[in-house]
Amino acid sequence: MKKVAIIMGSDSDLPIVEKTAETLKDFGVGYEMHVYSAHRTPKETTEFALSAEKNGFGVIIAAAGMAAHLAGVIAANTTLPVLGIPCKSASLDGIDALLSTIQMPSGIPVAGVAINGGTNAALLAIEILALSDEGLKDKLKEKRAKDREKVLEKDKNLNK
Repeated sequence: MKKVAIIMGSDSDLPIVEKTAETLKDFGVGYEMHVYSAHRTPKETTEFALSAEKNGFGVIIAAAGMAAHLAGVIAANTTLPVLGIPCKSASLDGIDALLSTIQMPSGIPVAGVAINGGTNAALLAIEILALSDEGLKDKLKEKRAKDREKVLEKDKNLNK
């Protein structure tokens, strides 16, 4: 099975990507986590992206706030799917990161999740990997069924 790269622009993003890592672990998906900055470590960021596929990655998740160019820089240097997590910052509540993450030029796509959406980024990565892994697909179906049952149980309890 391919593994997932989780790249954060700063260790201040760690609380968000810890949810990503936890979800990947729950599904038995291997991952590596790194801190690379699009602006402070552009060479290392580019080198990582250029070698990611050769190093066994199937999806890259990039989390960054403010001028969140990390996902775009990575996407410009790989053909692997890149998922961006815009992280909330003090100044604009993450709207700046959301727009920086998803407003990509034609030809360099980045898939985006909600602001601070670490869990959904992991689930989207798992869905991508499940395209070629029936076991992962089955685990996703089980999770969806359990989530459905939780909601129905809450609904049932409202009317007692």
